[in-house]
Amino acid sequence: MPDQTSTIISKVWGLCNPLRDDGLSYGDYLEQLTYLIFLKMSYEYSKPPYKRNVGIPEGCTWADMNTLKGAELEEKYKSILETLGEQGGILTKIFQGATNKINNAAILYRVVQMIDKENWVSMSSDVKGEIYEGLLQKNAEDIKSGAGQYFTPRPLIRAMVRCVSPEPMKTIADPCCGSGGFFLAAHSFIAENFTLDREQKEFLKNSTFYGNEIVSATYKTALMNLYLHNIGDIYGEVPITRGDALLTDPGYRVDYVLTNPPFGKKSSITFTNEEGEQEDEDLVYNRQDFWTTSSNKQLNFVQHINTILKATGKAAVVVPDNVLFEGGAGETVRERLLETTDLHTILRLPTGIFYKPGVKANVIFFDKRPASKDTQTKEVWIYDLRTNTHFTLKKNPMTDADLEDFIKCYNPQNRYERKETYSADNPDGRWRKYNIDEIKSRDKKSLDIFWIKDKSLADLDNLPSPDELAADIIENLQSALDSFKELQAQLRTE
Repeated sequence: MPDQTSTIISKVWGLCNPLRDDGLSYGDYLEQLTYLIFLKMSYEYSKPPYKRNVGIPEGCTWADMNTLKGAELEEKYKSILETLGEQGGILTKIFQGATNKINNAAILYRVVQMIDKENWVSMSSDVKGEIYEGLLQKNAEDIKSGAGQYFTPRPLIRAMVRCVSPEPMKTIADPCCGSGGFFLAAHSFIAENFTLDREQKEFLKNSTFYGNEIVSATYKTALMNLYLHNIGDIYGEVPITRGDALLTDPGYRVDYVLTNPPFGKKSSITFTNEEGEQEDEDLVYNRQDFWTTSSNKQLNFVQHINTILKATGKAAVVVPDNVLFEGGAGETVRERLLETTDLHTILRLPTGIFYKPGVKANVIFFDKRPASKDTQTKEVWIYDLRTNTHFTLKKNPMTDADLEDFIKCYNPQNRYERKETYSADNPDGRWRKYNIDEIKSRDKKSLDIFWIKDKSLADLDNLPSPDELAADIIENLQSALDSFKELQAQLRTE
């Protein structure tokens, strides 16, 4: 990370401890920074040489508050937030419901002065983006904030983008985009690997991306993150819609889907029963474009992704293990994926890379195919990065280098020219293919396949740490409990 970037992150985050002492969470602080940096950048754009009409009404600009102190500053900031939340258009999307949560006037003044000293527009989008991404990561690292569920490890995102290799003038969707990590990585990949003309640059900025985010605070964070990276016109159409992507077919069709749907198997709604008690009810999406109905939101997202892909579209999707082996609706989804798409690659992810402990996940790569009576998947290539591999978030985090061998094996330049590293002479080779007949002969057409001997089972001195073992036990018990609940629900409806 460049010195300029790390210095600003340190300054920004150095104010967080006193804010936490006042009861402000990391997420709240990040939200306030979003509002303040947006106001500062808008002000910079309104001045020469840009002279943009930024849409900020008189009395609500950065210059109207940056010289104030104490109660005057608090009152003006509160007034600005309320006014911008009533302007309509994009401004309302960012500022609706916004309130000042920095109750310490002295700290608010320090935050405003710190932002005022930086010229945000003159920074490259990379520097601004790294600053914001750095803050997002720090927010995700705070277990109490719960923000980790919206944060996919950046090395994994970059590896998925490199494998899919998006091209200019094509569209990309993330139906649960969180803070926009996949969009940023895809934008960087295209900008760095192609020489773009004016039309292609305009398309990349304003027409490439389509996204959904259901959580209000994360939605606002994503808008600001994209703005900092020069994606979308913040005063016109924005590429992200706030709401549940699974509710309906959005109508658009895209060339690529890159996504990590939220963890947790069930979608549910909370209601009050006749006795006045709150109960949760499984939410089932009855969509005609889905192959099957299920309350398992992971399976629903896979079906939704299939819907929004063009007939020649490509997808890379993070899914938990249950999507690969679960029966019932899970088997139906896998069967239809194998039949109608080329589900050509599975990356078995190691544990310890997500902020939720014990998560066992994979990336499935599939290419949609035009309708045909023939099974479209001919063989499935599997890379096992999980067995005998252990990462932790702080002491041993996964890096880009850890995924280089997978990318090499995937061979993005021509995935039809691949070579297994597994063989009878090398049973620990991590890259192996299975033909479609082998897959179909497996119980429930399970894609949860592994072959490398787990050394920890044979070597007691090489056992994972106690917290890893505990996390695995919790995850397995939770998965079993979810399965029993689903079975119980099925029995009740029969």
